[in-house]
Amino acid sequence: MSGEFCTRSCVPCQGGIPPLSEAEARALMPQVPEWTLAEGGRRLRRRIAFPDFRTALAFVSRLGELAEREGHHPDISFGWGWAEIVWSTHEIDGLHENDFIMAARTSRLLDG
Repeated sequence: MSGEFCTRSCVPCQGGIPPLSEAEARALMPQVPEWTLAEGGRRLRRRIAFPDFRTALAFVSRLGELAEREGHHPDISFGWGWAEIVWSTHEIDGLHENDFIMAARTSRLLDG
């Protein structure tokens, strides 16, 4: 995972800009190798396995705190031993560079 995206913060996205094209999103995928493009390049998705419910819940809580600090929020589903995270920018109904930044930072949460 690229250190560049892990150290960057989100920039405000006011809408009114086009989302990344699928080709542009694919070009950024090496920065977040654990993630997959979904919905025709409009979403970044990752399913993560955990040993139990408590660990999944703790991770989701840490991710929620990060999202609040950055003002950029994922769609999160989780249950016993798993969490699924989906990043996109709702205001533009697609991907923005912020989503890749947050995907990289989400992956970093797993490391520490």
